[in-house]
Amino acid sequence: MKKRGFSSAGVTAALLFCFFLSACSVTKEYTAPDTNLPASYRNAPDGIAATSDSSIALIPYEHFFSDRMLTELIGAAVVNNYDLQVAIKNIDYAEQSLDQAKLGFLPSLNLGLSTGVNRPSDNSLSAPGLQQSLGKSYSKDYTAELSTSWEIDIWGKIRSRKKGALAEYLKTREAAKAVRTRLVADVATGYYNLRMFDAQLDIARRNAALADTTLRMMRLQFNAGQVTSLAIEYQEAQKQAVLLSIPKLEKNVAVQENALSILCGRFPGTVQRERSQVYFPVTDNLPTGIPAALLQNRPDVREAEMAVMSAHANMGVARASMYPSLDITAQGGLNSFQSSNWFTTPGSLFGLVQGAILQPIFQRGELRANYNKSKIKREQAELAFKKVVLNAVGEVSDALVSLEKLRQQDRIADERLGTLQRSVRNAGLLFTSGMATYLEVITAQNNLLQAELELADIRRQHVSAMAELYRSLGGGWR
Repeated sequence: MKKRGFSSAGVTAALLFCFFLSACSVTKEYTAPDTNLPASYRNAPDGIAATSDSSIALIPYEHFFSDRMLTELIGAAVVNNYDLQVAIKNIDYAEQSLDQAKLGFLPSLNLGLSTGVNRPSDNSLSAPGLQQSLGKSYSKDYTAELSTSWEIDIWGKIRSRKKGALAEYLKTREAAKAVRTRLVADVATGYYNLRMFDAQLDIARRNAALADTTLRMMRLQFNAGQVTSLAIEYQEAQKQAVLLSIPKLEKNVAVQENALSILCGRFPGTVQRERSQVYFPVTDNLPTGIPAALLQNRPDVREAEMAVMSAHANMGVARASMYPSLDITAQGGLNSFQSSNWFTTPGSLFGLVQGAILQPIFQRGELRANYNKSKIKREQAELAFKKVVLNAVGEVSDALVSLEKLRQQDRIADERLGTLQRSVRNAGLLFTSGMATYLEVITAQNNLLQAELELADIRRQHVSAMAELYRSLGGGWR
């Protein structure tokens, strides 16, 4: 009787059917969540046409910050900062998972070599036959085989795993960019703080010298009988108050230098910077672009969206696990009960090919629960993404209103400083001519000191707000 086999047309049809099934997917393709972004930021500058490609976030930090020493410091931090290096290692780790997921469509292949001895009991059914055929109460088995297994991706489970791995890989890249962006802003803020402390320290020293000059003048007038000892004591107290602030400011300088050194991945030490007494903020009124640009410019927003994509892919894997899986397995190799005949062909050759369809029926609710949990995770990731977008727009709006109000404060504080400088000069002249009291002189000097310190702090806040605007728009990672 002639055995019937598969025709080539039947095999082709079966393969085409498998590939057709592998193109199916039980989950919808990913679509980006709707964020309903506003057309413009609150407090955005007037008179500047905002487009998606007009944001200052597109400017590299080397061009955004005009201070050469600051850009060199940022460059050192980008290379040496440990947090950023850890984030880069996370990219390498995720890349390995992605490479593994890309190979998910290929069959597995294993090589095995095994030997064994089987010694049944004398009262077993196989013992008499074994004794009769081999003349022994035991048998040996020698096997060398190649085995392969291939899962046909019917419902898109393997493709979903690959998409999830890709999303996780991209998420780590965006996370590293977010660390870099925050690092640029932190170094810039720390640098501006350091320069502000330098300016305040210089102001305190100049005021200490001014108080000392006034004290010497009062002592001459005391010797001439024009003022009392109370005036000398008040002026000495004023000088001591100024001197008291100098060690505090020197401590602030050292602590800020240490913090910047650590950000740059080195042990605490001196930080090179500009030593000018007064520094001015970077160019103001730069275009911010439109809120929709945050989806492309801000790494943390892109990272949050990658998390949604990853959760969506995991949901696809969980759903596909509830459907039948088709596995094709094959084995082939050499088998013999005698080592001398182990590699004798064709007598030792054996082979096996089989296909299996496995449909989960009852898994104690595990598959359904996993799918429901994956849907919840996907919804959580989408909510987290929308929250990140909302916070991003809020941070830009906060930075814009800060710049607007600090600009006003800077103008008023500068005018006030000029007024108090004239007041100190006039108080000194009037005191010398006997037309002003020593209390008026001391008050004028104290007001001038506070005004100078306040203006230095406002200008520090101004440039720091520009750095924060740059970061909140997503700049610094390109």
